[in-house]
Amino acid sequence: MTSTSSPAADLDALITSHMPLVGHIVRETMGRVPSHVSRDDLTSAGFTALVQAARAYDAERGVPFERYAATRIRGAVLDELRSIDWASRSVRRRARDLSETRSALANALGRTPTNAEVARAAGISEEEVVANDDDVARAQVLSLHAPAAASIDDLLPTRAPSPEEVVEHEERLAYLREAVEELPERLQKVVREYFFDERPMADIAAELDVTDSRISQMRAEALVLLRDALNHALEPSLVKQTGKAGGVAQRRREAYFAAVAARHAEATRRPAVRGLGAVG
Repeated sequence: MTSTSSPAADLDALITSHMPLVGHIVRETMGRVPSHVSRDDLTSAGFTALVQAARAYDAERGVPFERYAATRIRGAVLDELRSIDWASRSVRRRARDLSETRSALANALGRTPTNAEVARAAGISEEEVVANDDDVARAQVLSLHAPAAASIDDLLPTRAPSPEEVVEHEERLAYLREAVEELPERLQKVVREYFFDERPMADIAAELDVTDSRISQMRAEALVLLRDALNHALEPSLVKQTGKAGGVAQRRREAYFAAVAARHAEATRRPAVRGLGAVG
């Protein structure tokens, strides 16, 4: 008996179910990098790596997908970190000023000055001195560690997507964005704040006045809706009926799928309308 599941649907399911892994790795990384590093940039790199990992994954190698994907995601995050300036110009400028202040104080005092003495001489708080030192130190550590991860892509199988696959992938991402926009308000809030804003589940629960377990349920419910919305648009045979046929729950799902399709149709028409206007 053959499965009705298509490779594209399996790929989507693999990506969707492991989206939280990207958030987890980015949260870990943000605690070890300079404060000016963009969380959004790291998250974007992580999601790209997740998609690439799903495309390249070979289950016959015997490596669990989560472990394989985590390695790819961490490698992509490190690559993103290597591609940016390790410390912002303002951080480096202040670091140079503090270094000069330390040297002058050391000559005057005949010993290494304390952070409090450096802060007074520089006219800033001691906390700012410590924060600047931490940012520069983290940047230096990451710069030293970067070459060790440079060959990660050489160790893992991958392939460049074909033009057709790129177009298909972009269409799926478009549907995913539109499906998020059409989620019920509270489910959309959970998805945006947990996956995009990286907020702790406890904070979201407090804001919505529900328990952590309820937030977990809402997150799972939202992921099911997102998956089914993509399948409804691209692989209708994979969408399973839930609840009583013709019941309230089923009618709400159908209305949600229709809203996603309508939003996608509107987004697709918009460039064409602009193009016609330009010609006129």
